Amino acid sequence: MAWPRPPLPFSSLKSISRPAILLFSALLVLLIPFFTYSSDPTHRRRLVSSSTTLAPPPCSAILRLPQDERCAFSRSHCYPSGGLVNYSSLHFCLLHSSPLLSFPSLSLLLILLFYLLARTASDHFSPAVSLLSSRLLLSPSMAAVTLLALGNGAPDLFASIAALHTGQARTGLAAVVSAGAFVSAFVVGAVAALCPTSPFRLEPSPFIRDVFFYLLAASAMFYIYLSAEIFLWQAVGFVFFYVFFVGLVFWMDSNIDRREGMEHEMIRLPEWNLEEDVENREACKTSESGWGFCQLIGNITRLWEVPATTLLKLTIPSPSGEWSRFQAAANIALCPSLLLYYFSSFITMDRRLVFIIPHYNFPLWSIVLFISICLAIAHFILENEPPETDRTATAVAAFVMSVVWISTMAGELLNCLSAIGTIMNLPPAILGLTVLAWGNSVGDLVADVALARAGQPATAIAGCFVGPMFNMLVGLGSALVMETSNLYPEAYKLQFHVSIVVAFVFLLLSLMSSLLVVTWYRFRVPRFWGYSLMGLYFTFTALSLSIAVLSR
Repeated sequence: MAWPRPPLPFSSLKSISRPAILLFSALLVLLIPFFTYSSDPTHRRRLVSSSTTLAPPPCSAILRLPQDERCAFSRSHCYPSGGLVNYSSLHFCLLHSSPLLSFPSLSLLLILLFYLLARTASDHFSPAVSLLSSRLLLSPSMAAVTLLALGNGAPDLFASIAALHTGQARTGLAAVVSAGAFVSAFVVGAVAALCPTSPFRLEPSPFIRDVFFYLLAASAMFYIYLSAEIFLWQAVGFVFFYVFFVGLVFWMDSNIDRREGMEHEMIRLPEWNLEEDVENREACKTSESGWGFCQLIGNITRLWEVPATTLLKLTIPSPSGEWSRFQAAANIALCPSLLLYYFSSFITMDRRLVFIIPHYNFPLWSIVLFISICLAIAHFILENEPPETDRTATAVAAFVMSVVWISTMAGELLNCLSAIGTIMNLPPAILGLTVLAWGNSVGDLVADVALARAGQPATAIAGCFVGPMFNMLVGLGSALVMETSNLYPEAYKLQFHVSIVVAFVFLLLSLMSSLLVVTWYRFRVPRFWGYSLMGLYFTFTALSLSIAVLSR
């Protein structure tokens, strides 16, 4: 006969770790909609609209309207789905289409968004990746194919599905290929040029494996694109090709004694302070009596440094040794609501649910906020000292929330750049090849450069190849699987465009040249090669813009 267990004493309750409560509260956010009855089942919102729905007029048509109609048009047609701010309305409504007011305002917003991206990547994302890699005994290549690929590629996965589902296959494919060219050329070049330990050495086998597999995947995708159609078995093959690649990475690294070559202590990350960073560079030196551009940027960022860093600390758990009872309680209270907003495309925030009181429906966001606040109060009362448990769960929560912040800020940056392009009346082709490609990959740029500055250039370089490969094989591949399965056994037709061919050519050229140059230099990445890769991307951009202008 089993004796009943005695109740937990109060001292045991005090040992409840902050990560456990945080993850439990976040789990409630995802489970409530599936286990609770809703009296309004028609209130669900789909991720993407039906492909048969007539598309609304594009925002670029706003400049063809009379001046008095542009404000209303910007509110109804220029507000991006899931965006926080309607940047076009700031120009056409609030600032009355005044370029002298709107361009400085939008430029300040761009600096703020870049600052939040940099802070999130350096202070939260990089420590979380470093700690998880150390706790899980992951090599740089294993961390790249799992943590970095998942963190940088999750938003692109949903974007590819939405693009193909709405009949914009050419846009989705162009975005993936152009972003791949940007990351494999410009981001790799930035990592090589900005890494403090450049020239740094790469392990031969992982580097050759990553570049070769990405080169093989891009070549296969290029061949299928030139054939103008793709079948279901080919789309499924792309997804399984990445699964095979991940298995190969783990098999190769399992033959190495990982415990002897890995550092288990947390890598001390540099403070990403824009003012201090630019003052250490000779390019930013100015005269004693003058105000330089870098000094101006430093003074601007100092104004919002405290509120911005405070906001990030309240919504992202700290994986380092620092602990604050108030910050931990704030994490528990705010993180589930932020997660709910991030996944609002799947779970509508104002969906009515029955909770506690029978026959009375509450909006989902209020239920989540109520549960989170109750858990936060309980944690604040019970936890007086830092938990002595493992910080792995905290690192997982920090990783998830960092991805949410990076994805959200990258989306806002993209929306702001798109609004500036619309105001400047840039053609859609030019906007897609420049602003949209840069905006989609700015998260990769910030995250990988932050890792390189933190002393992990090998992980950053691996992420530059594995991340775009994940977007191509899993992101675009999953979207193609969904579309080809609806047409089975027929093939899904692909539309030809010369700009996509140019993007494929430069992507393959950057991969092959990096493979040859790094191998020639005995697997060291010299600084000059970083500048050469950035020059290659500028050449690609100039050629693509020329094609876009001539084809108008």
